[in-house]
Amino acid sequence: MSGQNGQRGIVTGAASGIGKAAALRMRGEGVSVLAVDRDAVGLAALDDEGCETMTADLADLADRDRVAERGVDSDFLVNAAGIILLKPITEVTVEEWRRVQTINAEAIFFLCQKIGPRMRPGGAIVNLSSSSAKLASTIEVATYAASKTTILSITRSFAYAFASRPVRVNAICPGIIDTPMQEAVLDRVADMRGMTPAELSAARNKAVPLGRAASPEECAGLIWFLLSKESGYMTGQAINYTGGMVTW
Repeated sequence: MSGQNGQRGIVTGAASGIGKAAALRMRGEGVSVLAVDRDAVGLAALDDEGCETMTADLADLADRDRVAERGVDSDFLVNAAGIILLKPITEVTVEEWRRVQTINAEAIFFLCQKIGPRMRPGGAIVNLSSSSAKLASTIEVATYAASKTTILSITRSFAYAFASRPVRVNAICPGIIDTPMQEAVLDRVADMRGMTPAELSAARNKAVPLGRAASPEECAGLIWFLLSKESGYMTGQAINYTGGMVTW
């Protein structure tokens, strides 16, 4: 099914946070959206907004292939699915490392590989990295940060590989965004550091020149820009969305 403008897109990690906001923004722009997440309850709200939904765990190869098949002749792909591990860097196990890499990096690589060559010419992919890919100050998320750094390399490689189609591939590096994941980070990291979540939140906001967190909807605006023809001469880029916290 195509949207009112004939365009079709897939958003992974669509049940909450930035993924949900991106799916809703795309629907608002007239795009037919397939919203993918392992959280069936969270996806229900997107059903009500006119999205098609698919429950899938991107760590599962069969589920990943099901998503890829639905991507044939699509215009857009937003890879927003991700998990975070909150643990001291000296205590991370091999199994935990592999789980984070599988969902955050491996799934993005193979969805790009399988969907990109079968997208319509002029299509676009946006991969969600993180400011953690460029900063090392929150060492409790080192495994997550490593996976998000990998996404930047994946983005550059596929941007080069798909340029002749043309299908553009860019990444965004969000900073502090008001999402359920950020709430979990605040609670757990504050506990590990012997602080209250409010104290940690205030300290983090002090590190942001604009002095605040962003909303998922603001971040979705950047994603839509990178999908739209307004950014038609951009590919292989990693765009910071950090309120000035990261400028390189």
